[in-house]
Amino acid sequence: MQDFLKNRRRFMTVMAGAGAAFGLGRAQAQDGGGDEELFFPGDEPAHKVIYQLNHGDVDYQTHVLNSMNAMIGKYGGNVKIAVACFAKGIHILAKEPKREVDEEIYARVEGFAKNYDVEWIACGNTMDTVGYSADDIREFARIEQVGAAALMEYQEDGYAYIAW
Repeated sequence: MQDFLKNRRRFMTVMAGAGAAFGLGRAQAQDGGGDEELFFPGDEPAHKVIYQLNHGDVDYQTHVLNSMNAMIGKYGGNVKIAVACFAKGIHILAKEPKREVDEEIYARVEGFAKNYDVEWIACGNTMDTVGYSADDIREFARIEQVGAAALMEYQEDGYAYIAW
């Protein structure tokens, strides 16, 4: 399968070059930039980022979600996003939050998971401190006992780390 994908990519790149030579326009990357390698659905994204979300205020959470939206807008499907939630940020992943969570933010979090395959990570230590069990966490999130360790491991896997 990898050979097929590699050959398909090579074929499409050659065909894009041939089209440009005949004045048919130039193939562009998914983000419309034009100078990057072609990206096909199913390819490993060229860009990977993990966000830290650890505050409960609406402005902070809106800034993080807006940044994620901008990344998806720029790179389309050529970016993989993960979000590690701990401290007061954990409540956006709870089925029944113990702190107030803005309704729009709550809905956007689920939308990012379902529509853009964003990985949401709940810190198990924070869950223990707050009194959440695994059953209290939304189905699209996964639990890592140490949220900070998840941040480190994602960075070790080549994810850029973004914190506010």
